Amino acid sequence: MSREYPERPLLGVGGVIIHEGRALIVRRASEPLKGEWSIPGGLVELGEKLVDAVQREVQEETGLIVEAGEVLELFDSIWRDKDGRCQYHYVLVDYLCRVTGGELQAATDVSDARWIAADEIENFGLRAPTIGVIRKGFEREKAHRSA
Repeated sequence: MSREYPERPLLGVGGVIIHEGRALIVRRASEPLKGEWSIPGGLVELGEKLVDAVQREVQEETGLIVEAGEVLELFDSIWRDKDGRCQYHYVLVDYLCRVTGGELQAATDVSDARWIAADEIENFGLRAPTIGVIRKGFEREKAHRSA
């Protein structure tokens, strides 16, 4: 099925990765969001569990091996064209992920990847839902360290 003007919503996953007090963001290399910063992630493949999908997508895009933890956010991302037609529709599940291996490098579907501190979130033109889920990731990670 085509991502653009799909027949039904597509299921996607994202990984909020907080490591050593910084969050990972990636610059998208293809549409939608080409050239924009976001969190790593992509579509779930047929027969694939959600946690397996987020772990695979993070590794494919960043070279990092992660363990998916709790669900941070579940939301719709719907984009309409100028005529009001549904151009993109994703149902997204964002997980808090922990780095267990690998080495950071921009790979498939991303042109850059970098670690940012909590006070840098506003500097990259991130969309409001992405800012919110990254902040939630920082809060959860802090709570886990305090427990």
